[in-house]
Formats: sequence, structure tokens, C-alpha cells
Amino acid sequence: MFFLNHVPFTFDDLPDGYLYDRLIVEEAESNISYEIDDIYRGSNYLIQEQCHPCFDVIEITNPEKLPEEMQSFYNGEEDLFG
Repeated sequence: MFFLNHVPFTFDDLPDGYLYDRLIVEEAESNISYEIDDIYRGSNYLIQEQCHPCFDVIEITNPEKLPEEMQSFYNGEEDLFG
């Protein structure tokens, strides 16, 4: 799941094998459950506000919390949009 200010907007599919990984299932069960409609509404809201990270350039105030491969983009060192 990906969130922007606690608004869910997309997710990554997991391969089927992860459904049988006890630690991943326990982690999922200990968190809030979201329906696809929640993600759809969150994504639409961010698109309407022109701040959806997949479509709009947004300023990240704490890029050090991002995965390493994304930090150089948000630090202005790399252009991932082409």
C-alpha cells in the first residue's frame, strides 16, 4: 500500500506465494484493511487536487524516508519523468 498523508492511492500486487508466508499474513492482519473502493477514492481525490505522485510532481519534505532508489529523484539529482 502507498499513502500520501494517510490517503491510500495505490498498491503493489504480491505474488501468490506470499499469501502463505505466515509473517506477511500476520503483518497484514495487524493493520487496517482497505477495499479497492478506498484506494479508488483516494487516488481520484489526489488526481483532482493535482498531487498524485504517479501523475504530478510534488515536493517531498522528508525524502530520506523514501526507498533509496527514489531519493535521488526527490533530491533533484535524477529525472524519472524523462
